[in-house]
Amino acid sequence: MEVTQCINFLLTRAQHSVLSYFRSRLDEYDVTPVQYGILSCLWCKDGQTATEIAQRICLDGSTITGILDRMENKGLLERQSDPNDRRAIRVVLSDKGRQLEKPLGEVVKASNQRVLDIFTKEEQELFVESLKRVADNISKW
Repeated sequence: MEVTQCINFLLTRAQHSVLSYFRSRLDEYDVTPVQYGILSCLWCKDGQTATEIAQRICLDGSTITGILDRMENKGLLERQSDPNDRRAIRVVLSDKGRQLEKPLGEVVKASNQRVLDIFTKEEQELFVESLKRVADNISKW
C-alpha cells in the first residue's frame, strides 16, 4: 500500500495541519492547544485532580505534571491541597485562567468552524461522528 493512502498517515497529516492552525490562533494568548484542553476542563468543573483532568483529555500522568507546571508558572492555575483529603491536590483556576474562558472559547469555536468549512453541513456532522467512532472503537481491539 502506498504510504499516502494509509489511514495512519492521513490522520497524522490532518492532525498536524489542524494542530498547527490551532497553535497559531492560540499563540496570541500564550496558550497551547493542550493547555486550552486543561483550561476547558477546569472551566466546566474547577478543582479537579490532575488524574481526573488527564483522563478527560487522554493524557498520561507524567505528561500532565509538566504541563500543569508550565501553566502554573504562567499564572493560569494553581494547585491546592484538598481540605477533605490531605493526600489529594486540586487544580484550580486563577483569575487569569478564568478570564481566558470567553476569548479562548471564541477562538476555538472560530477555528473549529474554519477547519470544517471545507465540508457541507451534512459532511461536517458525518466527519465529526466518524472521528468519534474511530477514537472510541480502536481501543476496543
